[in-house]
Amino acid sequence: MTSDPVDILDDLADQVAEEFEAYRQPDEFKDVSLVIDNNDPDRPTLIVHVDREDADTLADKIEDFLQERGARTQREQHSDTDVRVLATVG
Repeated sequence: MTSDPVDILDDLADQVAEEFEAYRQPDEFKDVSLVIDNNDPDRPTLIVHVDREDADTLADKIEDFLQERGARTQREQHSDTDVRVLATVG
């Protein structure tokens, strides 16, 4: 892995996309969406948006997956079906 936080987050996003690919089918609404927010150059953030029934359960799995890979995570709960897991590194 490289030491640039954006590159590390990009690698993590690829790993999440691969691990949770069943929730990211190209011809359907995606239950899991990935975005890297690098508006703050000192703290880029991988945002994993879970939008589905019982979003908490899948968000738990994603959060555990990211933490196992060294990311610090935080969760934003917008509703029962709208959860965002925010991941930072470095």
